Amino acid sequence: MRTSSQPRIVIIGGGTGLPVLLRGLKSYPVDITAIVTVADDGGSSGRLRDDMSVPPPGDIRNVLAALSDVEPLVEEMFQHRFKTSNELSGHSLGNLILAAMTSITGNFSHAIQEMSRVLNVKGKVLPAANRSVVLNAEMEDGTVVRGESKIPYSGKKIKRVFLNPGNVRPLPETIDEIRAADLIVIGPGSLFTSILPNLLVEKIGREVCAAKAKTVYICNLMTQAGETLDYTASDHIKAIYDHMGCSFLDTVLVNSEAIPEDVELRYKEELAQPVRFDRERLHQLGVEIVEEEIVIQEGNVIRHDTNKVAKTLYNLLKHEVKEK
Repeated sequence: MRTSSQPRIVIIGGGTGLPVLLRGLKSYPVDITAIVTVADDGGSSGRLRDDMSVPPPGDIRNVLAALSDVEPLVEEMFQHRFKTSNELSGHSLGNLILAAMTSITGNFSHAIQEMSRVLNVKGKVLPAANRSVVLNAEMEDGTVVRGESKIPYSGKKIKRVFLNPGNVRPLPETIDEIRAADLIVIGPGSLFTSILPNLLVEKIGREVCAAKAKTVYICNLMTQAGETLDYTASDHIKAIYDHMGCSFLDTVLVNSEAIPEDVELRYKEELAQPVRFDRERLHQLGVEIVEEEIVIQEGNVIRHDTNKVAKTLYNLLKHEVKEK
């Protein structure tokens, strides 16, 4: 349920980073709106997108699960992925339900609203657009790679990404939420394939640039081969600014905690390394730097510590509301 007295936070992203953040943030007294990319074209989402002509449900499904308040078994069922030898193989039940609901209602956004009620979601989940978009990447050699899932495997350096169609529009509700926000959070997530596909929806980008709310970028912990090889924190922000045509970020949240050596070595095999935050260049870009130890290890991978990041964001949000 929406409580008008609660401070309002809008979080824009996709992939695995956004649900991680939301699981921690939903325990705070805040009004959450998650704006989620619809550019995915791989795996179960891509198959449903092609077979049923529906927007890809995977990123939306993960966000709904992260914000849900239901029995663990219900969430587990929603996230269950079939492992069979037939056409069900690889599909998650939640993806199938969202696709079916879209077919029934004729509207992806309505399907998300219905599932939000079923899952007792805390907050609001909005697709960046109410239809599928195709993400394209122009490489530095001038070639163009079509499709979000193919971009990281091109073996070339990305010059820019763009959407097709280029005139895709967001839901009016999305614009209202951005305008009413007390804090806008970008990320964490893959820079070119999870973050920018949202901001490249023209009206979303324009509203974020013009927003009165403080805007925070949660920098990735590690670089990604095929996307951000050797990128520093300022390189991430510079790429966003270049695509948006404006400088709009007020704050960047970076990790100051050392990555365990064994984990760093394993990531090195994937041509990934910790994102270095270059203070001088960040200051030149006009952003405030918030340094926190925000790493948590899960097996052989590292994630943002959802509880620590959520606490940092809530403190920023309280400060913004108090200032008003």
